[in-house]
Amino acid sequence: MRKLLIPILFATVALPATAQGQAAIEGRVGKLESEMRAVQRKVFPGGSSQYIQPDVTAPVQPAGPGPGTPASSAIVDLTARVTSLESQIASMTGQIEQNEFRVRQLQEAFDAYRRSNDARVKAAEVPATAASDGPDAPAAAGTRPASPRSPPAAPAATTPAKGDPARARLIAAVAKPASGDTPEDEYLYGYRLWAAKLYPEAEAQLKKVAADYPKHRRASYAKNLLGRAYLDEGKPSLASMTFYDNYKTLPDGERAPESLYYLAQALVTLKKPADACKVYGELSDVYGAKMAASMKADIARGRAVAKCG
Repeated sequence: MRKLLIPILFATVALPATAQGQAAIEGRVGKLESEMRAVQRKVFPGGSSQYIQPDVTAPVQPAGPGPGTPASSAIVDLTARVTSLESQIASMTGQIEQNEFRVRQLQEAFDAYRRSNDARVKAAEVPATAASDGPDAPAAAGTRPASPRSPPAAPAATTPAKGDPARARLIAAVAKPASGDTPEDEYLYGYRLWAAKLYPEAEAQLKKVAADYPKHRRASYAKNLLGRAYLDEGKPSLASMTFYDNYKTLPDGERAPESLYYLAQALVTLKKPADACKVYGELSDVYGAKMAASMKADIARGRAVAKCG
């Protein structure tokens, strides 16, 4: 009688234990699947159709076990699902960490560049002769004036001396347009000051145009010519920030491609040829379809000077 009770008691204890184990694994599977969905939402935001399905699915049970082969238990199947889910979560978590690391690297590089520029702006820069591309006259997007030429060196002073009659006469000699189109007249006056190499006065006028008429087509021209005035005056740091601001804030402006081109030139002057090469690449990628042959030739020459790969 006691011998008969032992198997019955063992079965009574084992069955609940097996059910408890299966329930624990099922809870673990449910938790992992929930974590998997959360990771997938982070990797593919708004794209539920791109969710990755588990690599392991419930096997198709044969009509009967083969000779000497026991049937697969539910716990074995659940264990396989757990292993698959854990592997996929580890892989996707690794991808997220790599992407976040790349983003941090790009942000750190940009911050370092901004800090370097800020330090250069604060330091006194030696005036230097800068290339001029001739008149910044109206042109279709992606076209540039004639090839660069070297003008006389810019005056060392950034602002005219008070009571300087010679400079006052130079400024008075620059005629102010009076066509009745105020934004156009204001820009053309800034252009004439720049063409007369009165750079501080030109810069003040062009800043005014960009601030007063931010939606006018001449805003793109004014910001681009402002950067060129800085470049001509021997201030490549200020020039580079001005060119970048024009491209960033007015990417569809008529002078946005030119600003990228001159940004690369300013970076070469700042001894940052690798950054200049990236800018040339950006220029070709964004505006390549609209670019005139003359600008493409200038980019090729600029890449050669910067020794781009």
